Amino acid sequence: MAWLLLIAALLSEMVGATATGVSEGFTRPIAVLVAVPTVLAAYYLLALALKTGMAVGVAYGVWTAAGVAIVALIGVVFLGDSLTPVQIAGLVLVMAGALALELGRARVPGGPRASREPVRP
Repeated sequence: MAWLLLIAALLSEMVGATATGVSEGFTRPIAVLVAVPTVLAAYYLLALALKTGMAVGVAYGVWTAAGVAIVALIGVVFLGDSLTPVQIAGLVLVMAGALALELGRARVPGGPRASREPVRP
């Protein structure tokens, strides 16, 4: 469930970031009407993913890294942006770092991350 919430947060953040980019400084009302609620929804969904017990470093790392990479690709494909080889290498490194965060989690039965209970107020 945590991963589904994180994916939903990522999709919402992608829409919000793209709409923010085309809003021309929040001067295009339709883009603003898309950007604001989707960015708010992204943070809400991220909070729900964290509430299920997902580690904050993993969730935020994956969310931001995938968001940066996908929004950059959206810019290239749909908005006429371009990426230099150095920028492409940087995106690959960011994604590799997010993957390392997930793969580096302790998976020992009974370990601190094996069964993380959600934090309750």
